[in-house]
Amino acid sequence: MKKVGLLLAIEPTAGGSFQYNQMMLEALCALPNHSYEIVVGYSHTAWKPYLKDLHCSTIYIPFGFWGRIWAQLLRYTKCSLVLWRRLSVYLHPSVKAFIAARCDIWIFPSQDPWSYLVPIPNLVSIHDLMHRYEKRFPEVGNPREYAWREWHYSNICQYSSGILVDSNVGRDQVVESYHSDPSKVGVLPFSVPPYLHTSASDDEITLARLNIPKKYIFYPAQFWEHKNHKRLLRAVADLKYRTPDIKLVLAGAPKNAYNTIMQLLHELHLEDQIVVLGYVTDHAMPTLYRYARALVMPTFFGPTNIPPLEAMTLGCPVAVSNIYGMAEQTDGAALLFDPESVSEIAEVIYRLWVDDELCKQLSEKGLRVVGQWTKEDFINRFEEILTTLSNKIK
Repeated sequence: MKKVGLLLAIEPTAGGSFQYNQMMLEALCALPNHSYEIVVGYSHTAWKPYLKDLHCSTIYIPFGFWGRIWAQLLRYTKCSLVLWRRLSVYLHPSVKAFIAARCDIWIFPSQDPWSYLVPIPNLVSIHDLMHRYEKRFPEVGNPREYAWREWHYSNICQYSSGILVDSNVGRDQVVESYHSDPSKVGVLPFSVPPYLHTSASDDEITLARLNIPKKYIFYPAQFWEHKNHKRLLRAVADLKYRTPDIKLVLAGAPKNAYNTIMQLLHELHLEDQIVVLGYVTDHAMPTLYRYARALVMPTFFGPTNIPPLEAMTLGCPVAVSNIYGMAEQTDGAALLFDPESVSEIAEVIYRLWVDDELCKQLSEKGLRVVGQWTKEDFINRFEEILTTLSNKIK
């Protein structure tokens, strides 16, 4: 029997990363209990409700004040990792907690620094390397952040036993960027987060509570520059005289672009066209997808993304940026556009807004696409990668 640990070290406001952690938790706990013993380490109490009914052991791993101090010291001074890995097993409480669990392998689904700060066999997810491929955005490309990410991802690739990526594009980027052994990188496409399978019984209450219009375009994304809200707003501004009833609902936590986006919203006089919800809980998100006219996602980051899968699962038509692995992920079930082009964004919104038959076709295609890669497929592929890796590190 293999003893496998999983670290849950992020909060619900982390957006797609939190949903990905839920996928990994669900997949790990679905593995046969006669072959695997599961240990879940968590550092945020927000995870407790997600863990209470699962058949697994749980441990609280407090990173605490000194954990953050040491992490920052390593981050900004580039102290010797070799020395750290030798000494921390005796000195650092978080490292000792990982070691004490006596797992054969630990899984780090949030590209965590602990994957190389703790000298244990591990499987690490790399969500993206957009600091290399989209360095124009300050959240990843400013010199200090870029240097940190380079150090961070190079350490993941050096010290990890195995790496998980979301797509063939993601695998190629890891291999190209850090000269990783391709056999070390496993492709595990995103699945639908478990929170999405909730009852529709409270939909009307949720819509009323959030004051959602009857017909709307939906975009759930934190307010980062790379999420491209500004071009989306300009597209809506171009359409508001052509389609006066146009409505856009935005959901996501404020980030580095939030203030300038709000300023642009007022400059373009879009107060009547746009609803800004801020952070929305898991409970409300399925309702917003179910009742949306369409998901329009003009992001510049990939390789792939979780919201298109969420939308397609609930029958919501999809339009996404034609970047990286997005065309492969949506597989003909989405309208594709150039995220640099305001006119292209406006055109897909217009088509979705006025064409009922197009929306019906996209909804049906989307349901077929998500049916080709099910939760069971995700779990089986995950177990295959885990088994292969476990055999290598015996």
